[in-house]
This record gives sequence, structure tokens and C-alpha cells, in this order.
Amino acid sequence: MADTTSENRVASERAHVLNPGRAAGRAYPEDLTEFLNPEQAKQAFDTVTAWPGYAPTPLHKLDGLAAAVGVGDVWYKDESHRFGLDSFKALGGAYAVAQVLTRRLREQHRDPHISVTDLRSADFIEDISKVTVCCATDGNHGRAVAWGARTYGCSANIFVHANVTKDRIQAMERFGANVVQIDGNYDESVRYAAEQASANGWIVVSDTAYEGYTTIPGDVMHGYTVMVAELLEQLDDHRPTHVVVPGGVGGVAAAVTAACWWHYGAELPRIVVVEPDNAACLMESAHYQSRRALLGDIETVMAGLSCGEPSLTAWPILQAGASDFVVVTDAAACDAMRTMAEGVDKDSPVVSGESAASVVACLQLAAAQPELYSELSLGTESSVLLIGTEGATDPSVYLNVVGKTAEQVASAA
Repeated sequence: MADTTSENRVASERAHVLNPGRAAGRAYPEDLTEFLNPEQAKQAFDTVTAWPGYAPTPLHKLDGLAAAVGVGDVWYKDESHRFGLDSFKALGGAYAVAQVLTRRLREQHRDPHISVTDLRSADFIEDISKVTVCCATDGNHGRAVAWGARTYGCSANIFVHANVTKDRIQAMERFGANVVQIDGNYDESVRYAAEQASANGWIVVSDTAYEGYTTIPGDVMHGYTVMVAELLEQLDDHRPTHVVVPGGVGGVAAAVTAACWWHYGAELPRIVVVEPDNAACLMESAHYQSRRALLGDIETVMAGLSCGEPSLTAWPILQAGASDFVVVTDAAACDAMRTMAEGVDKDSPVVSGESAASVVACLQLAAAQPELYSELSLGTESSVLLIGTEGATDPSVYLNVVGKTAEQVASAA
């Protein structure tokens, strides 16, 4: 359990915290390899890229947005095309299910040579069908776990909190998951899922690590690094000065930080982590230089970022590697969704969901606030990479905010 903090949060006083703990100018620290390392990332890449329907998601160059915010280049990694799940979460949740099942079969058959490729063997169909995985989710992670469970033939029970919408619940149910909605917030649904798993012999597949539970969240984060491997190849020799990524519990931000660190070494770009102003547990942790959990209301339209406690294994990577923590409002995220849907100047329209739009909102906020722009060391020579983690994962919310469906926006691209 993280140290708790009062409801009088740092984010209520400032929009930006410069991370004093960053290990600038050196290679990826050896002590962080227990959480994320290139070897396991390569294994995840080999597994994910072998799945039917795999294709790298697009990397858009947005010259109109770059000119509007006063930087040299803006690149946007568009995860709205990932395996039909509209989110990067497919990389983590489904890959973790594969790893869970592989380890289970190795133990059951006392054969350490069983691999992920063996999961589709007729020899193991019955064994896999007896396994149940579960998780807590705001929607996207649960959809990925449900998809992974259906892909490999096990059962999935998904727990969601009181504010998860009907569209998100139905999206998980379409993949065969049993979805249970509880009272309380996301962090309470995490605890409830763990209790139910313990009572029923299920396997928790969570993207949040806590004391005594780190291996599976590590699988999830290694799955996320596939996205970074793609974009580094797509960028070719073009080196970003800034990488802007959504926060949440820190899993994707840590994966992006680590994978960029492996690639760029001591010349790691400036990693900017963006959170809702109502759920900025990573900013709080950076300010105090210790993992902090938030008390009170953490609800936000950015549903995937409605998290009050950093992941145990993600935080050390962010503490060492992230440069900045920035908060944005719900209104700013919604404005950014509309900006992306319309396209700036000659930019093609892009479907950017609520959580993904947070990174665009961060850039727009900096352009509107000279002090923040300066604090982030932005300028006309800056090349900014935005990690757009999702598309319209909640179609009703997207239509309400943007005034168009995702299909209408996509058709105008």
C-alpha cells in the first residue's frame, strides 16, 4: 500500500511538477531491469506480432498542430487501430493472459519448455478451459483481458466500478466476459477483484502492481513496449525531444519511458506524464518523491486515467526517468478531442478518445501558458511525440463530446 495523502493535493495548486528524482544523462539503471527489461520486451514483441490481424498502428505527423502550438514537429501514435479494440491495452492485457496460461501449463505438466505457441495446441484445450482470469478495469484493460481470454480459450470475470458506462461494459461482454459492476471507485474495484480471485481460485490479470503481486503487471507493461518498438522504427532516425504520455497507474508511461531509455540511452528525451487534475497520483508521488495514493474523489471524463494509486513496479521507473508531470482538466481534454477530430489546418482528422486526448491537451495548455511552455523547455526546435493511447472506446461519450461518431471522423481523414 502506498503512503496516503490528504485531499489537499498538489494538483490543486499547480499544473506542473518538475521531477527532482530524474536520473538524467545516464543509461537505464540496472536496478530497474527487474521491472522492465529488453529481453522480456523482445519476447512480448515476438508474441504479439505473431497474433492474427497484427499490424503496427499509425504514426501521424501533425504539422498544423505543431505550428499552432509553436513547436517544430508533432508526431501522434494512434492506438485507435489496435486489433479492433481501439486501445493500446490490447498489447498488455492479452499478452499477460498468454503468459499466465503458459506458466499455468508449465506447472501443471511439469514441463518448462511449454511456450506461448503451444497454447493453441489441441493437447491443452481442456486444461485452458478450466482457467478463469479476472481483473478490475475502467474499460480498456478489461476489454483486452476479455479478448485475450477468448483468443486462448479460458474464462474471464471483469469487475468495474460505479461510473463505468454501459457502452464500456457491453464492449467487454461482446468478448464473452462476465462483467460485474460494484459500488465505489476504481481502486476499490481492484481490491474487490483480488478478494474474489482469492476466494474462487481465479488468476488476477491486473495492470496495477502491489506488494506480493508484481509478475503479471510486469507482463502487461512488457506488452506495452511493443507500441514503442513500432514507433521507434516509424520515426527512423528522427529523434523526439519530448515524449508526452498519459499517466493512470503509470504502466504505459513506465513502459514508454523504459523502452525509449533502452533505445536512446543517456540521451533519453524529456518524458512528460499527463494526468487529470482530479486523479494525479503520479504528480503527487513526484512532488513527495514517494509513492502516494489519493483520498477522495478521483472521477474524470478521462476514464482510463481515473486512478488514485501508482503501480508499485511502474513508479520506480517514472521516478528515475520521467522529467515532468502535468495535469489537465476534463474541459481541456474534451477540447483536444474536438481539435483532433477536426484537424488543425491541413492535418488529417484523428479519432482521439478522452484519455488519449490528454496529451494533446497538455501541449495546448503549454502553448497558452508561457510559464509552462518555458518550464517544459518547448520551442520552435522541439520535436514532440504524443502517445495517443485510445480511440473512441466509449462511442456515446465520444459522440457527446465531439458531435460526430468515430466513423464520421475517420471517413473524413
